Amino acid sequence: MYLPAHFQEDRVEVLHQLIGNHPLGTLVTHSADGLSADHIPFIVDPRPAPLGTLRGHIARANPLWQKAGADVMVVFQGPDAYISPSWYPSKKEHGKVVPTWNYVGVHAHGPLRAIDDIEWMRDFLTTLTQHFEAPMRAPWKVSDAPADFIETLMRTVVGIEIPLTRLQGKWKTSQNRSRADREGVVAGLLQTGDANASNAAAMSGLVAP
Repeated sequence: MYLPAHFQEDRVEVLHQLIGNHPLGTLVTHSADGLSADHIPFIVDPRPAPLGTLRGHIARANPLWQKAGADVMVVFQGPDAYISPSWYPSKKEHGKVVPTWNYVGVHAHGPLRAIDDIEWMRDFLTTLTQHFEAPMRAPWKVSDAPADFIETLMRTVVGIEIPLTRLQGKWKTSQNRSRADREGVVAGLLQTGDANASNAAAMSGLVAP
């Protein structure tokens, strides 16, 4: 992706955090038929260092797992928002401002691995469930469903892993503007009352936690 230096984010822990907060990734592959994209929730494991591993699962009927060995890219999208030039104090000074869009995202690259193993799948689905059910008041557990039902279900899915070879982060949060304009953007976003805009404002680093 186009990545000016002032928008570049290299810290692995920050990139992993965005993946953890926005786990639905778009997995992009290429074949003789052209580009293909699948939307898959992932868990990121920091091991092995330095970049870690993505893990997920797909339906056995999805031919994606048959592309094991191929280099793939997974795109994770964080908060985004329209930015009005009316929020820039510099508009009153010279008027040389235009609208833009702020956003954060991560591109994760690596070879696709397919894992067709019942025990691996059982452990992974347990981990996956515990991870996403943790905030619930009454967390659902795999053992809550009939054992024979889960056994049958596990045979209809295949695990995937992507040991990461490259991570790119783009934090386009008005870093190319003056401090005053950046503060104006944050104030404008917060005044919209929109949750996604507020989240985009928080990514600026100018909002107190």
